[in-house]
Amino acid sequence: MIRVQFPAGCGARSSLFKKLGRKRLEVTRAVVLPVLFVYFLPAGRAIAACSEQGEPADGQASAQIHLGRGYDHLEKEQYQPAADEFKAALALDPRLIRARYQLAVCNFALGRRTEARSEFERVQAELPGQSSVVYYLGRLDLLDHSFDRAVQRLKSVAADPPFPDTAYYLGSAHLQKGDLQLAETWLKRGAKLDPNDFRVPDHLARVYQKLGRRDDAEREYARSADLRRRYDETARQAVECSRRLETQSLDSSIAVCQVLFASDDADKLTTLGMLYGNHGHFAEALEPLRRAAALDPDSSEVQHDLGLTYFRLKRYSEARAPLERAVELRPDFFGSNALLGAVLFVLKDDQAAFRVLDHAHGLNPRDADTVQLLFKTALSLGRTRMIGKRYEEGLSYLRKAVELEPTEAAPHLALAQTFQALGRPAEAEQERERAEHLASPNR
Repeated sequence: MIRVQFPAGCGARSSLFKKLGRKRLEVTRAVVLPVLFVYFLPAGRAIAACSEQGEPADGQASAQIHLGRGYDHLEKEQYQPAADEFKAALALDPRLIRARYQLAVCNFALGRRTEARSEFERVQAELPGQSSVVYYLGRLDLLDHSFDRAVQRLKSVAADPPFPDTAYYLGSAHLQKGDLQLAETWLKRGAKLDPNDFRVPDHLARVYQKLGRRDDAEREYARSADLRRRYDETARQAVECSRRLETQSLDSSIAVCQVLFASDDADKLTTLGMLYGNHGHFAEALEPLRRAAALDPDSSEVQHDLGLTYFRLKRYSEARAPLERAVELRPDFFGSNALLGAVLFVLKDDQAAFRVLDHAHGLNPRDADTVQLLFKTALSLGRTRMIGKRYEEGLSYLRKAVELEPTEAAPHLALAQTFQALGRPAEAEQERERAEHLASPNR
């Protein structure tokens, strides 16, 4: 069975490529994308990787534009405009399964359970067995008090859960059914998967209360309350740290901010790194993020933030590994793909950069910086293949460059040279004329 990688859904706090005064990139590789340091909420693992079938090779340009706009809104947690864009994309091209999945997730986030179920079921009909879809349908069953069906669905994906709270919801479904032993089993598993989720001990306490285990219930209620307090305290510390970073010098702020750092809690360390980064203190952000990545190596968000910090410090070789790990963990997240592609471009690994940037471009065709880097990479590869007399390979890269930037003369000139070397003079002359026309100041 082909399994399709969908982005994890509505959840990113802000767009990766917010611009600090955007300008057209120069050809030199020393110029890199102006990227803000951002922090993405944990969204869990998405569906296992493979390319999506059923979408046209070229795609419908207007549908892809709506799809890109939808992703932009998702990154800002603007669910209603995101849903509108995904609907518009599907109206133009109903085969865009990713758009239907994201529309379903946004409807879920907006509390439109009937609409969400309808879209998830359509995705499931086209691609049965996708664990992320089964997870959401199980949660909808739980909300609709269809507890038997919720258990059936959630249990089917619990061995390899698409999101860390799968076990929590399965335990909750068993609790609602009155299957207290099974509820305890799955809630305990949920506690191992996410020890900081205060909902889990709260529900375990309810299980123990029903079983007459009052001491155990009180212990879990106390643990839940403690986790809530820690969450609230971290939020308070974060607000205080942010306020000081905005109004005082870094040296005077560190004493307060390092309170967050005085632990081996990956979430707190990531928060500290995010706070430093958001205020432009990238060197200070590095150590807490490195420690967070060591504590939680399977978090795509932490790996992304660590790679982004190295990127902002222009330590591109060191940025590569965490970004490759972020993409491995979350293959269809545009932000990590685009950033990894930029790093590979700067490192002059054109072959790898082309592959990653081409995928990022497919995820968000509207991002101009990705288009520019992909164009430059395709043009470079086309010229390199021509020099190496690998002409057919060169043609494919140069045609891609023309597709990306049809008004640029350079790829047409390279195509003319390639056709000439292949002994196809008519096509060479045609491309030469196009290059001259595009290069003319009077066109």
